[in-house]
Amino acid sequence: MAANDMVCGVWPVIEALRAGKNIEKLMIRREAGGDGIREIRQLAMDRQIPWQPVPVEKLDRLTRTEHQGVIAFLSQVEEQDLNEVITRAYENAETPLILALDSVTDVRNMGAIARSAECFGVHALLVPKMGTARLGPDAVKSSAGALLRKPVCRVSRLTDGLHAARDHGLRIVACTEKGSTELSASDLTGPLVIVMGAEDEGISDAVLRMADELVRIPMAGSIGSLNVSVATGIILHAALSQRPGRP
Repeated sequence: MAANDMVCGVWPVIEALRAGKNIEKLMIRREAGGDGIREIRQLAMDRQIPWQPVPVEKLDRLTRTEHQGVIAFLSQVEEQDLNEVITRAYENAETPLILALDSVTDVRNMGAIARSAECFGVHALLVPKMGTARLGPDAVKSSAGALLRKPVCRVSRLTDGLHAARDHGLRIVACTEKGSTELSASDLTGPLVIVMGAEDEGISDAVLRMADELVRIPMAGSIGSLNVSVATGIILHAALSQRPGRP
């Protein structure tokens, strides 16, 4: 992990938070206290930045810099507001297409997914703030730079973002092995959110319950599942083929 990908130390982290730096998450030493740590926690809560209590050994492994019990991780990817992205799409006479990722944690998968999203006309990625792959240099590199061009909208809970999208008239389609509709028979037209699940557990029950349609990709092999980045490319290609004005 590059040194310029982190801010270490109580007062440097406070200044980064006060300055509105694009901080993805914080790690704070367990049992850490004092006015500075309390201010960091309050600023993180105000800005809805997730923080994680960790043993000091984990912080020591991440940096040789004097961290004083706290490290902030910077994101190269600027966040955008989901409501603004959808509104802008409508104003441009475009049909909104949002790709929601339910706890995709592998950095390379995240990059490959962002690259497919760029290629197939997705307006934005929607991801939860916790339990998601870091949007740092490795993810940007894996995306061939797509993460720097494609809006990323982060929400405290994925269901919050899905409710907001639904308020704008978007249907929610979840791609899952539990789906009763085969991809070839699915309706991927109109304003849409496509939801893809985690590499190991798939889409959470709370998100599945919000879906208007559960779609599965038919397979002939014996393994029974696809890598999430491959599955994403397949369903996004299908969505593009159904949408008017496609190349």
